[in-house]
Amino acid sequence: MKLNIKNIFTSELPADTILENSIRQVSEAVYSFVKPKKTKKPKVIHVSQEMTQELGISEDETKSEFFKNIVTGNEIYPNTKPYAMCYGGHQFGNWAGQLGDGRAINLFEIEHNSKNWKVQLKGAGETPYSRTADGLAVLRSSIREYLCSEAMFHLGIPTTRALSLSLSGDDVLRDVLYNGNPAYEKGAIVSRISPSFLRFGNFEIFAARKDLKNLKKLVDYTINHHFSHLGNPSKENYINFFKEVSGRTLKMIIDWQRVGFVHGVMNTDNMSILGLTIDYGPYGWLEGFDFGWTPNTTDRQNKRYRYANQPNIGLWNLYQLANALYPIIEEVEPLEAILNQYKIDFEKQSLQMMKTKLGLFVADEDDIKLIQELEDNLQLVETDMTLFFRYLSNFSEASMAFKLIENAFYDLENISKDVKKRWDIWFHKYENRLSIERVSFEERKQKMNDVNPKYVLRNYMSQMAIDEADKGNYDLIDELYQLLKKPYSEQPENEKWFAKRPEWARNKVGCSMLSCSS
Repeated sequence: MKLNIKNIFTSELPADTILENSIRQVSEAVYSFVKPKKTKKPKVIHVSQEMTQELGISEDETKSEFFKNIVTGNEIYPNTKPYAMCYGGHQFGNWAGQLGDGRAINLFEIEHNSKNWKVQLKGAGETPYSRTADGLAVLRSSIREYLCSEAMFHLGIPTTRALSLSLSGDDVLRDVLYNGNPAYEKGAIVSRISPSFLRFGNFEIFAARKDLKNLKKLVDYTINHHFSHLGNPSKENYINFFKEVSGRTLKMIIDWQRVGFVHGVMNTDNMSILGLTIDYGPYGWLEGFDFGWTPNTTDRQNKRYRYANQPNIGLWNLYQLANALYPIIEEVEPLEAILNQYKIDFEKQSLQMMKTKLGLFVADEDDIKLIQELEDNLQLVETDMTLFFRYLSNFSEASMAFKLIENAFYDLENISKDVKKRWDIWFHKYENRLSIERVSFEERKQKMNDVNPKYVLRNYMSQMAIDEADKGNYDLIDELYQLLKKPYSEQPENEKWFAKRPEWARNKVGCSMLSCSS
């Protein structure tokens, strides 16, 4: 397996001078060299053929002992030095100080077809940033990350990717719901891929420590290698850099809202500087349309990271990044202008996104009201978001519309006359609104289906794959992986996955209740 290895990140940025892998505060360094922990009996259980092609690895090579050892941390690729990154972050709104790659180890970077990729293992052992944790991961969380990052990519949402999913052969002790009942689970490792794993927190840590020399080094590196179209690093381009990060962050979150994805733990150390979805922990998809829903048990009380609040949290996190960059910009006004523009752009882009979901393409002053009334209706009774919007693409006349969406309701039998009436009123308004459009039924349906997925990775689907994998059967992982490659296509052979969450999953751990270790 001959890879085109580069070491731009480690050669251009300052390393931790202490080489011992001990848990500690690391200063004046972007990363620490660290070796993955060797595992007892590693086994690769799934490989993304798309990502092997991106990295220049053949299918035969993925079946080799060498590949298995590399992606499970049992062998280090020749002439490479694995490392873990140092960063800080705001967690649930509070500054948490140094955090860093506590269970992620970056193996190397590969250049292939003019693209540069960082290859990382998640769950490969302790690093200087592990704090009180063991740096390991379990099978359930690894399956969820592996499947979800690939699913998000095919939904058209910016994301980190995954190369492989492996069993470590070791057992790992975890307390799933943090309720004092730890149990041993199968250990696993995901190989994650991204052009960069840099987060807002990488910049925050230097600003918090008033280490402006290394803050500037890191910003210059990031502009040179990931925002080179801006030109050479300068005060003006530090501002332009922040402007672009702000725009990318908003675009990503609008996409999350479009498909009903809730990240669950939008701390600043989980915010990619490239505007990618990163760190798949207690995520989930809206099933019943509910602005107040969060999948994270830790957040159940305050609901800071609930669905409706994700755009606001994106802005709050950008304020923290602005504070971190301020010492090398030294001007408040341009940063404030960018943050204010985020609010304006959110209103515009959010409206446009909802209009495309409804098949509305011409301008009409009443669209905001129509959308607000729809969102109110969707919350009257438990209504499946994915099913509803997909069914709506078949809308032709108001009198038949309620029948069209019946299967999106979780408790159709008990829907009151008042609820039906409110839906009928809305459907008549929608019918009138569609009459001013200039597209045919077929064209509107196609455009709606291009933005409203038929298949998303519902938590119960992941949990079914996890339960099967626990028994040693990995077929469902592959079935879901293949299904989610075409989320907007009809796929008649996979119709069983176009369904509401089953009742058994309503309150099941892993389906409705997830912790940060998920």
